[in-house]
Amino acid sequence: MAVVNYFLRKRDSFIISTDPGVLDTSAVFGFLAQAKWWTELTEESLNRALGNSLCFSLIEANRQIGLARVVTDYVTYAYLCDVYIVEERRRQGLGSWLVRCVLEHPELKHLKRVALITHDAQTFYLGLDFRFASHPNCYMEHLLEPFDGSAEQRHAIKALPR
Repeated sequence: MAVVNYFLRKRDSFIISTDPGVLDTSAVFGFLAQAKWWTELTEESLNRALGNSLCFSLIEANRQIGLARVVTDYVTYAYLCDVYIVEERRRQGLGSWLVRCVLEHPELKHLKRVALITHDAQTFYLGLDFRFASHPNCYMEHLLEPFDGSAEQRHAIKALPR
């Protein structure tokens, strides 16, 4: 049986670990079920997502108080998602520390690109050296949302280069 050395960082009474054994899926589900960015979340879908990702648990006194989830090929690309800190621990630098730990992970720190999507935390991530896409007209998605003729979708089509 191989010995696995999980990523571990400590600061005061806080621990960040990638050890799946410390990940409290019930606590994560409780938070993400209320988050506006993950609709139709089920325990099964969360467990599949966590099991297929590199998860950074933020722990205080054996309590899960934060998470950052990374989907990656470990060679060129990583997608950072589901980053959260519980409300009572926000604005204490823990979110910045959590994201910096992700970026310093030995298997992630040399990747060409770490991407994320945020609708309301741009300023936070700009402070951690993330940037807006340099070629946003090259970034594409395949969404399960059909074209509904909304003003937002019509505007996006008009903005395409011709």
